[in-house]
Amino acid sequence: MALLGRDPAARAIRRLVEHTPARSSVDVSPDSLALGLVLGSTNESTTVIDLASHAIVRWRVPWPEGVETDLAVFDVVEGQLAADVERDDLAQPEAVTLADLPRRLGTYRGRRVRHWLEQLASPADGPLFGFRGPSAPYWEFRGERPSVALIAADRGPQLLRRHDDGSTWVRFGWFGDDVWLLCEDQHAIRTIEATRRSSLSGKDLATALGFRPTYVLTTLSRPLDGHCYKSCTGLLPRG
Repeated sequence: MALLGRDPAARAIRRLVEHTPARSSVDVSPDSLALGLVLGSTNESTTVIDLASHAIVRWRVPWPEGVETDLAVFDVVEGQLAADVERDDLAQPEAVTLADLPRRLGTYRGRRVRHWLEQLASPADGPLFGFRGPSAPYWEFRGERPSVALIAADRGPQLLRRHDDGSTWVRFGWFGDDVWLLCEDQHAIRTIEATRRSSLSGKDLATALGFRPTYVLTTLSRPLDGHCYKSCTGLLPRG
């Protein structure tokens, strides 16, 4: 902590995060600037805590073809919303479109982040995203349910590697359900690939990841052949 306190860059990020003017709701004004704390990032969308409202938002980032996201958990990022934020997706009501690639400002973690994650953890109100199974038809969505769920797992999580197709999966228990999700968290995928094991859990998983995974960030995809699919887009520490 002493070293952190003497780091000017760390102090600047802390001041930026802790002195961001509070808002009661997410500002989705066209062309406006937004600050976010990254929870998970894929090329389809980047999930952030909006630092003004402390709500979860999904950013559609216009990554160039062939360029993979390089954003990591707890990165502090700044993005400019597009002139058309495209808030009409009924399957992803939290999603907004950025005009350009977000700017990484630094990282931030600690007690405030732990508090935010505790507050944002999804309550048990039925099956994940309101339906059982891996997907649901796009035409069934009405914009009434979030497309992001931050899960504090009852059991696990466990990371699994399928050698037949090379896919990585996350398995966890949540209020009586045994949930299996395709993993899109690149850090988790690289971790299990490096171990050359077919499964990781408990202390082995925590050692390999470099932290104890407390939360599973789950999201709904854009329509693929008319269906939106559940996936894991992040394994997160407590904060």
